[in-house]
Amino acid sequence: MKSYSESYKAAGVDVTAGYRAVELMKSHVARTVTPGVVSGIGGFGGLFQPDIGGMSEPVLVSGTDGVGTKLKIAFLLDKHDTIGIDCVAMCVNDVVCCGAKPLFFLDYLAVGKNYPERIAQIVSGVAEGCVQSGCALIGGETAEMPGFYPEEEYDLAGFCVGMADKPKIIDGSALQEGDALIGLASSGVHSNGFSLVRKVFDLNEANAKEYVAEFGKSLGEELLTPTKIYVKPVLELMKKCKVKAISHITGGGFYENIPRMMKDGLTAKIELAQLPKLPVFGLLQKAGNIPERDMYNTFNMGMGMCIAVAAEDADTAVRCLTENGEKAFCIGEVVKGEEGVVLC
Repeated sequence: MKSYSESYKAAGVDVTAGYRAVELMKSHVARTVTPGVVSGIGGFGGLFQPDIGGMSEPVLVSGTDGVGTKLKIAFLLDKHDTIGIDCVAMCVNDVVCCGAKPLFFLDYLAVGKNYPERIAQIVSGVAEGCVQSGCALIGGETAEMPGFYPEEEYDLAGFCVGMADKPKIIDGSALQEGDALIGLASSGVHSNGFSLVRKVFDLNEANAKEYVAEFGKSLGEELLTPTKIYVKPVLELMKKCKVKAISHITGGGFYENIPRMMKDGLTAKIELAQLPKLPVFGLLQKAGNIPERDMYNTFNMGMGMCIAVAAEDADTAVRCLTENGEKAFCIGEVVKGEEGVVLC
């Protein structure tokens, strides 16, 4: 007997729409299956059997995050197939900072009204993020919450679990003066600072769809560009040379995130001239009359990840990252100091 409740539907929750959404998302989830997956979606728990071969002391590494108010852009454009990439990216990019390989991901989607086709679009983005990072989507939850969220809106969050060999964990302890800092280009604003972005541009349905020559697309399309996922290139880099520290540049920008990769007594000295200049940040700063320090304390400013290696490994690192599809560049060095980061 199929589950159905007329009373629950009258209260705003249609369980049959939930079943339809699950059917529509199955093909997307199937794309993410990796050798460790034990169970399919639909159970009460996602099962995963990790391969610990070659590891002396396996350690689980977890990360969780959401997409934040970038979702408002998806609502304005009625475009929902990339926002899931952001959700995965914010988690897996954090996990790989420890040198861990992401294993599996679970999402949580809360909606005002269950539109099965829209949910399938959202999950297609989550699946794409999992494919890009090499992890499996082994479960999730869709909660229909009428009266809590507007019918056309939703929230999306998730978490991933990865694994690292304890002796190889990247924690900054090997950092020393003179180490080189390598930057990886971002794809745009990524998924942080959107409360300020939305305020500066006073975004609405009309101006979000306006074409901007500097972007070659509409303002909304530029802002909706998915967060870059750095997992596979970083894991390849770890095979080529010793990676000493990694920082994922998220909310808080340079001033909050880069000091987290430094150990006491050392500071990251970054040459701003070496960073790529993305038009979106120049337009943001000008439109909002935002002080330069605030820009670097809020946004990634064109660099989504910062990696520290020995000076003699810098060329190898840039070459490896470039061969694996990244725009990589030397941005500075590790120096003595207590500031954590100095921009010059």
